[in-house]
Amino acid sequence: MKHSLDGIKVLDVTQVMAGPFCAMLLCDMGADVIKIEPPGGDTTRLWGEHLGTDSSAFNAVNRGKRGMVVDLKSSEGVEVVKRLGLSCDIFIENYRPGVMERFGLDYQSLRTDNRGVIYASISGYGQTGPSAHKGGFDLIAQGVSGIMSVTGESGRSPVKAGVPLTDLGAGLFALGGILAALHHRTQTGVGQQVDTSLVEAGLALSIWEATEYFETGRTPAPFGSAHRLSAPYQAFRCADGHITIGAANDRLFLRLCELLEHREWATDPAYGSNAERVQNHRSLADKIEAITIHRSSSYWLELFDTNGIPCGPINSYAEVVEDPQIKARDMVVATEHETLGRIQTLGTPLKLSETPLLPGRPAPLLGQHTDEILAEAGFGEESIRQLKRSGAVE
Repeated sequence: MKHSLDGIKVLDVTQVMAGPFCAMLLCDMGADVIKIEPPGGDTTRLWGEHLGTDSSAFNAVNRGKRGMVVDLKSSEGVEVVKRLGLSCDIFIENYRPGVMERFGLDYQSLRTDNRGVIYASISGYGQTGPSAHKGGFDLIAQGVSGIMSVTGESGRSPVKAGVPLTDLGAGLFALGGILAALHHRTQTGVGQQVDTSLVEAGLALSIWEATEYFETGRTPAPFGSAHRLSAPYQAFRCADGHITIGAANDRLFLRLCELLEHREWATDPAYGSNAERVQNHRSLADKIEAITIHRSSSYWLELFDTNGIPCGPINSYAEVVEDPQIKARDMVVATEHETLGRIQTLGTPLKLSETPLLPGRPAPLLGQHTDEILAEAGFGEESIRQLKRSGAVE
């Protein structure tokens, strides 16, 4: 069976989340991804419950890759990566700007002998600018990019988004850039550098918030679960929990009013148009919730769903993985891992009809493929033994 990126070789010189996630998506698409780890391994190998240097956290963003250990603090280790870089199609790194240049592993150095290399750099702030030298973490990037200023509820302490949006966003933007660069290379034979960052990813995802500021000059504030440009569009309390309702246009709002037996709301000047509903979203939410609070979530979900009102439960992850739709779409897959045994991991949200993705393979053990990868690169048995004796590789 063919896969989209069959024959593409990737060097993944990244750790933790954004870079590994990007490289894993390329791996899911069929690329041969070589994960290069420092002695001791990627930090996430020891996150959560782990057996030795293997963990579900590491597996979650490194599935399907081959792995080797290289000490970039040694000159021999750097030379190994340079040699591997001669034949790779894609090189991904997430060090602070300037670090790879000191190693001689920056884009300009690699492209001297590999004109077609696509070199992706994922950093906290980008390769240029006054903050380029700073390290980056998702929490920090969510604060710097403005995401934390609009997350949560007004008057409460700042909170970050529950998932690492800027890490995952940067990984996805890097993936898009890499695929665009691959297409360009098929036309020209020339590679290029792909440069993105956590902070830029966070800002780029702030579509409505930035639009509000550009349009009005007002600083966006937290809206809780509500939408700043559409109402009613938020979570509402029921007798046994919460549900979400998205009556995001006049037709849906009228139908919602009818189902709640308050058709007069649709002609109330305070709620007559979407603009008025947004301006008065709190009073509207109070009116809706004064009704929904008296019946169960399941009652309202069945009523709204039957009548074409977009709605849904607020699932825990225990409920998500048992959802029949999630199962039907293969979004939870089982992986057989050499040390962890049978573990569950997320499937892929991309379904390609002709070149399906490969999400079910395990992550490598620490240094599992070092010898194999070196042999493929032309290192002889004695050279490999010497590299291991010196500590350059493991």
